[in-house]
Amino acid sequence: MGFFDDLKRAVSNSIKREAGKAVSDALSEIGKGKNREERFVFGSLPQNLQELQSLPEASLDSAFKTAALAVAVLCRYGKSADEAIEMLNFLKGPEEVSGYEKQFYKERLSGKDYIPFSYFDGTSPDNGYTPSVPFTLSVFETPYSFDNENWATLWVKSSGADNMRSIKLRKKPSTGQWFINDIQCLSEIRLPMAEDKWA
Repeated sequence: MGFFDDLKRAVSNSIKREAGKAVSDALSEIGKGKNREERFVFGSLPQNLQELQSLPEASLDSAFKTAALAVAVLCRYGKSADEAIEMLNFLKGPEEVSGYEKQFYKERLSGKDYIPFSYFDGTSPDNGYTPSVPFTLSVFETPYSFDNENWATLWVKSSGADNMRSIKLRKKPSTGQWFINDIQCLSEIRLPMAEDKWA
């Protein structure tokens, strides 16, 4: 019994290693012309639900549009968590932001509202993650982004991190719209220089 358990564990670990390597290899190819990139330009970032819904991307007819809007909406959190949550509810479609998700956003963004801004062009730790205007960001896919029907995992690049961060989305077939399922791009990044005592 022990031999088979060890064999099963070894095979499982090998599969996980290969899957992790495949994703890592795909992510390393982003920006080298092998994976699609869509760029989004906003004259200003939405401050409330009405402004969000007036944007052409609010049709949510592509996963890329929804991912870009998610980043734009998260930039509002530092000034008004309530308005940001109301906009995120729109981007979640038939579901609402859960209590767990609200707590997650609070933990990740309290005192760190620069994190979502770091995904826009022109930002760096040196300038406190201040984006250039118009606000421009890129959303990337990998060969594995659309592996499962009606699901997508897209990627965004922070100027304060070495690795890409993901946003998981789900398509509602009856409307053809893509909605947020899981925002996984709020991990720690390098501190703005003004806040870094070691800078």
